[in-house]
Amino acid sequence: MIPGPRNRITDVAGLRVGHAQDDALRSGVTVLTADAPFAAAVHVMGGAPGTRETDLLAPDKLVGAVDALVLSGGSAFGLAACDGVMEALHAAGRGFAVGPARVPIVPGAIIFDLLNGGDKAWATNPYPALGRAAWRAAGADCATGSVGAGTGALTGVLKGGVGSASAVLAGGATVGALVVVNALGQATVGDGPHFWAAPWELSAEFGGLGLPDRFPADHEPLPTKRLGEATTIAIVATDAALDKAGLQRLATAAHDGLARALVPSHTPLDGDLVFAVSTGARALGDPVGDVFALGHAAACVLARAVAQGVHAADSRPGDLQPSWMARFG
Repeated sequence: MIPGPRNRITDVAGLRVGHAQDDALRSGVTVLTADAPFAAAVHVMGGAPGTRETDLLAPDKLVGAVDALVLSGGSAFGLAACDGVMEALHAAGRGFAVGPARVPIVPGAIIFDLLNGGDKAWATNPYPALGRAAWRAAGADCATGSVGAGTGALTGVLKGGVGSASAVLAGGATVGALVVVNALGQATVGDGPHFWAAPWELSAEFGGLGLPDRFPADHEPLPTKRLGEATTIAIVATDAALDKAGLQRLATAAHDGLARALVPSHTPLDGDLVFAVSTGARALGDPVGDVFALGHAAACVLARAVAQGVHAADSRPGDLQPSWMARFG
């Protein structure tokens, strides 16, 4: 596999990403959308998730496609970002048709960033407005680092952020990932600059440092955040035609990417989840072999996106943690 032209999730043709953030708040919203509804599923492995409208993504539920997916800061307050995205979609005439009514379908997930030093003393919840702004900003370009929902993200030792990566498989299918890294665990090995995801790096996308001489296999990590403060939320996408059951399988496989890139991951204190989406533009040639290849690619691409998000984070006054670039770059 090779990176797509942008090395972003928007290499899956038709998908668009928008960010909106408030630097004083140290938080923001990231939206994935498209010009037409797309199939989606979700798989949760963390012990402290925060979600909206995820039940309807199960394979046995009526709604077959969504209009947007929302990744937001703000903990439970951030779920209101979906309201803003729904309003913008409704104004554009989008949504699930029920007679003459249209109901935009906008699942979402949140990270906890309420203790990152930002001004959280708002009189009105800021996330609906941030959701509207992120949807309106959606395009083929996808900024990474301290933007959107990753504006105030933290990890075990370094600033987190938004990451994205893509791959084009030998058979022609494209797989992309978009992630907000706010993990309890570390994306880097020990006290050094090397990324756990280094074995899957392509084209020196996060520094090309390779592997360290030694892994701290005997290290016993302690939680550096409290219950509910950590979460890594992600979207993997493909143009391969997968139904909701196939996408749920893809999301499950993609979790391997989080485990490769964050140590530890999927803890009781994290809310780790992965959405999977398909534009359905490319038919499967081999229903077994293609699905096998897509699952492997999703895990590899998501691991790369995690490292990219941490590598791209920038330093700002008042940071509670250093960025990777400030410490090692």
